[in-house]
Amino acid sequence: MSESIQPTELPYGIQAETRVRSPEFVMTGHHCHSCYELFYTESGDCRFLIDDHIYDLHAGDMILVPPMALHYTRYLFGSCRRSVILFRREDLSPDVFRCMPMQEHFFTETRIFQVPPEHRPAITDLIARLTEEDAFRDDFSRPLRRLMLQSLFLLSGRWCSFAGSFPSDIQTTDRQILQAASYIGRHYMNPVTTSEIASAVGFSPNYLSRKFRQAAGIGLHEYLVFIRLHHAAQELLSTRDSITSIALRCGFSDSNYFKDSFKKKYGVTPRHYRKMA
Repeated sequence: MSESIQPTELPYGIQAETRVRSPEFVMTGHHCHSCYELFYTESGDCRFLIDDHIYDLHAGDMILVPPMALHYTRYLFGSCRRSVILFRREDLSPDVFRCMPMQEHFFTETRIFQVPPEHRPAITDLIARLTEEDAFRDDFSRPLRRLMLQSLFLLSGRWCSFAGSFPSDIQTTDRQILQAASYIGRHYMNPVTTSEIASAVGFSPNYLSRKFRQAAGIGLHEYLVFIRLHHAAQELLSTRDSITSIALRCGFSDSNYFKDSFKKKYGVTPRHYRKMA
């Protein structure tokens, strides 16, 4: 999947793929989409970093990634067979929203849910048929894929257990990395330094920087910038404040650097991003 997929890049609607990833596979970088992503771990384990959380996914785990959420996947524990489905909000019917936990609010945040072992074959088969249908471009393809996607969510709503919050079941040696990500999530609006973050988690700055990149696949400062951009993007949509005010409030001391960084991540300027919304 390419980085920052735009709705116009889904001309045939829902896209789905299933691949086996090995530890040798390394993503080119963190990315985000303007559409939803549903990620399913069919077998094996992987590490999923999304915004300021790090979560280890195991066989049967699904994670719903909302639009424009920064995310990255690492395959540190051996081969992992996973499926990725990209879709828009309009691909789901009102019945799906009504049947999910918290109804429409379910789709406003990252969600993690676990498919019980006895129901995994049915979910795997449904995703396989959705993936196979992705090869067709006839008049039947779009409505068939919508029906299968909606069936996937409805069966998940019936069978799955849903995490109320992000579990912290990552390996003990990486718990400080999770704490560092959480610290950044709480203090991104301040002029925080690597030394301050390292002090908060009990590591030296150099050791933390090395461990953070190894565990999360992104540099500590780069991650801080991405978190600031993520919150700035939310404020561009939810407030009428000036772009400079938002930049300063989200931890950027230089508005030009903010604009350049924003365009690099989202592909458009902050002003254009607000107009598009």
